[in-house]
Amino acid sequence: MTATLQSIPVTADRRYDTKIHRRVTRTVMVGDVPIGSDHPVVVQSMINEDTLDIEGSVAGIIRLVDAGCEIVRVTTPSIGHAKAMGKIRAALRHRGYTVPLVADVHHNGIKIALEVAQHVDKVRINPGLFVFDKPDPNREEFSKEEFAAIGLRIRETFEPLVNLLRDQNKALRIGVNHGSLAERMLFTYGDTPLGMVESAMEFVRICDDLNFHNIVISMKASRAPVMLAAYRLMADTMDREGFNYPLHLGVTEAGDGDYGRIKSTAGIATLLADGLGDTLRVSLTEAPEKEIPVCYSILQALGLRKTMVEYVSCPSCGRTLFNLEEVLHKVRNATSHLTGLDIAVMGCIVNGPGEMADADYGYVGKGPGTIALYRGRDEIRKVPEADGVSALIQLIKEDGRWVDPS
Repeated sequence: MTATLQSIPVTADRRYDTKIHRRVTRTVMVGDVPIGSDHPVVVQSMINEDTLDIEGSVAGIIRLVDAGCEIVRVTTPSIGHAKAMGKIRAALRHRGYTVPLVADVHHNGIKIALEVAQHVDKVRINPGLFVFDKPDPNREEFSKEEFAAIGLRIRETFEPLVNLLRDQNKALRIGVNHGSLAERMLFTYGDTPLGMVESAMEFVRICDDLNFHNIVISMKASRAPVMLAAYRLMADTMDREGFNYPLHLGVTEAGDGDYGRIKSTAGIATLLADGLGDTLRVSLTEAPEKEIPVCYSILQALGLRKTMVEYVSCPSCGRTLFNLEEVLHKVRNATSHLTGLDIAVMGCIVNGPGEMADADYGYVGKGPGTIALYRGRDEIRKVPEADGVSALIQLIKEDGRWVDPS
């Protein structure tokens, strides 16, 4: 029996909802940038200059900020690097840049973390390396007593940093990496998403005991399926225990080129579509500033941020009445600075008006040598193909939505 519209049941199942419903998270301030579900998803990256190179680091941070990066992370592997962060911050402020800075701390990093916390807005620690013991190749298991003893040592080491960040109203990222789980977690839970979650939760619970809640969590892995499972399990675990901390998304070591971008998108966009994620980084083996357009493209494609023109364009077929790829490039070159507009470039009248119904403006092949211009669903005028782009610009100007390129 063929279903009719009347016989299809009304359902509240969000699988069929076109709106992304973000997991409700608390607001964590990183400098003057808020992270949480009440705010736009924040774009981050990390410079690759040596932190001891003050001028080089400042220049790298400025390139990122000018590309649209909203929070910048810097590695601090030593006390010297930690102290250099103060000079970097001062140099940035002198040049008018107030971007929040995050210090990346790894192996046995408490002394480094306590120093660098004076100079940055957030400290990132790796639970697998923060209290690091060299693995014993002959070990076969951890007893409950040993596991608990190491947990106590972690708390004693970690507590001064938590107290300092709490008292200075600064933030912490508990950043778990699949490839650097602590030995005792590996023996107890295996090389699994569960091991990653338990590694993070150990630090989350310590922070909660110390009444510190300016926390962001990341669960990164170099394989998207592992990353997806870890973030979902982390969100479920926090929700079950009453924690609503924001999530920082990323596929670590994604590589470069098209595949690096596709791999990152496969992980990040999947979670964002599920409502998980409040800040993100795309990790590419390229210049850091090249990560930023990928981040914004992911967010725009999901309707989570509007930072560029949305172009709707058909793939072309035998009905197409002009060189669609060439015309799309011309339209984009003329209008890409008009942030917030949706512009459709469609090859023919068969699918054009319907497929581009949500666009603000449409450029559609009407007949040989003729272009029809649309405002929404309404055809406004027909013009010769040679005048199509200039006529589109004129239409936008008539509506008062044109701004000159900077």
